Amino acid sequence: MSFLSVRDLVVHFPTVDGVVKATEGLSYELDRGKTLGIVGESGSGKSVSSSAILGLHRGTNAQVSGEIFLDGVDLLKINDESIRRKRGREVSMIFQDPLSAMHPYYTVGNQIMEAYRIHHDVSKKQARARTIEMLERVGIPQPDRRVDDYPHQFSGGMRQRAMIAMALINDPGLLIADEPTTALDVTVQAQILDLLQDLQREFNSAIIIITHDLGVVAEMADDVLVMYAGRAVEYGPTKEILVHPEMPYTWGLLSSVPDVVGDTDAKLIPIRGNPPSLLSPPPGCAFHTRCDHRDKVPGDLCRTTVPELTPARAGGNHTKRCHLANPDEVYATEVLPEIAPETLEEQG
Repeated sequence: MSFLSVRDLVVHFPTVDGVVKATEGLSYELDRGKTLGIVGESGSGKSVSSSAILGLHRGTNAQVSGEIFLDGVDLLKINDESIRRKRGREVSMIFQDPLSAMHPYYTVGNQIMEAYRIHHDVSKKQARARTIEMLERVGIPQPDRRVDDYPHQFSGGMRQRAMIAMALINDPGLLIADEPTTALDVTVQAQILDLLQDLQREFNSAIIIITHDLGVVAEMADDVLVMYAGRAVEYGPTKEILVHPEMPYTWGLLSSVPDVVGDTDAKLIPIRGNPPSLLSPPPGCAFHTRCDHRDKVPGDLCRTTVPELTPARAGGNHTKRCHLANPDEVYATEVLPEIAPETLEEQG
């Protein structure tokens, strides 16, 4: 069994307007020392599914089912006290907005020290020394002085580094990074990603990185999980999916990314329409209302039947959720010439 094994995860939120089906039958595996990239538009279920790993839906009206095995223990079956002991010690999360994730009334150092002392029987002096060590490790200048600063006194990049220090101070086996480079300039983004990779090598952590930036996925992730409307629509090795994608939604994500070093004549093609409401997702394939290739599938299959997650034509561990019989051919002959014409010229 892998270090992290998520099987058939379902997360629903009952509301006065109906049930929000945030995650439907999600499954994936992750080993220590490896990185999984989860990509998709806002509202696709990325953060909700990862919050379930930390037990953050407990105490709410969320309906959670399935299995989440972390190092052989099903996190959905243990009691609240057990999940609290694991949260921060065995699994940690870097939240999307470090300014709102950190309390404005307490110093950065006190908040990191608290995260350490909850799981270790140490004095304040020992916890402070460990905190300064971690702040230095994540690249905070003058950590012995900055440890007493408040979050608003840190820049965006430094707050993100402080959040990483808090998440890693207990040497967790699993680190979940939810949009860790949001609102940061590109140079700071690169520094944060390099830092995560360095710390992963040091601690042999498993990392889940949640993002909609395929450039981040290409640089960091060993495997990628593409989510749409609460379901996995494509899953497999990163290089395989970026080079041979077989799901039209993945094609849309790739065609929406500008290539600053590629052909300047290549078109930037956004995905038309908007993601569906998870209160009432469309029948059949949830993407069919926005898909330009649904007419290539005979009958009303796309409109009536949810496709299974099946092996891709390329084989290996690559799977996709689509009714198209020849997605690789459609991508090569229709999609690739539009978004990367120079690629075809080089191949020709």
